[in-house]
Amino acid sequence: MKTVNIILMGFGNVGQAFIRVAHEKKEFCKARYKLDIKFYSIFEIGGAIHSSQALNTSEILEKYSSLTMFRKNPLWKPDLKLTSVLDSIKPGVLVECTPSNIKSGGPGLSHIRHALDRGWHVVTASKGPLVIDFRGLHEKAEKKHVALKFSGATAAALPALDIALYSLAGAEISRIEGILNGTTNYILTRMKEGVDYKEALKEAQSKGIAETDPSLDVSGQDTASKILIISNALLRADFTLDDMTIEGIDAIPPYLLNQGRKKDRALKLLGILFKRAEELRLEVRLTVIDSSHPLFGVDGTNKGIVFTTDTMDSITVTGGKSDPKGAGASLLKDIINIYRKE
Repeated sequence: MKTVNIILMGFGNVGQAFIRVAHEKKEFCKARYKLDIKFYSIFEIGGAIHSSQALNTSEILEKYSSLTMFRKNPLWKPDLKLTSVLDSIKPGVLVECTPSNIKSGGPGLSHIRHALDRGWHVVTASKGPLVIDFRGLHEKAEKKHVALKFSGATAAALPALDIALYSLAGAEISRIEGILNGTTNYILTRMKEGVDYKEALKEAQSKGIAETDPSLDVSGQDTASKILIISNALLRADFTLDDMTIEGIDAIPPYLLNQGRKKDRALKLLGILFKRAEELRLEVRLTVIDSSHPLFGVDGTNKGIVFTTDTMDSITVTGGKSDPKGAGASLLKDIINIYRKE
């Protein structure tokens, strides 16, 4: 049995979902993968719940799920520094779930660097660090002989990276098209059904699909971050957001909306990697697709991605939960794949 020591950064929706999934799957992971997952620290703004013994995650979820109560936990250590915890525990996995800043990479970028420097594996749902310094983090992980995994930062439960990295090994990818944001896809689906933008957004927020501040989603920045990370990971490229043309759904031209509402047509926000004059480019574009397109039926909060290759033709993957549970499950999947023995 392999003990996996966990430090969790961030106790928001995704962080709590990860704890819940890990707790629910604890015995399954022991039986199937011979992995005993133990939490030692859960960090939030101002400190952490920390113990030299494994934390009782069931009790934390039951009694301390609000941030106010979280800081009242008897094991709360105000001003505890991540570096001191990393140095005091046998290296395992740092799970990064803090809010993502795609302009600076913070705060997750420094967390990940500290962990990699000290020989910890890293699994992250935060996109910002990967958008800002993908190559640097990847090279640091290679130098330290540890894993850096980020399924939760690309498409949550949709196994886009896994398919491309493993199932398409040996094939050259010339084009990628992805519906990578469940919020915008839900809004576009409702608009096709006749609902206006503001009403569809309000509906998505009331259902917990959209954030209170949905600007990263509706501006196309979230989709841009995801297709950028996927492309840099698969091609060992150095794309930045400044290299991209990015469209959102917050100001859809009427002619596009009308085209997308036609029978056998659909308006989608696509993250696209494509070739122009032998140069690879990235963009996020509002695109009207017809019923022959493999992503035509990907509606609501579902996501999907199409890889076009030289030897395996086109491969399409669709589905996957677009919610915190799906993101939490993708974090657990990445941890399992670091340690699993076939």
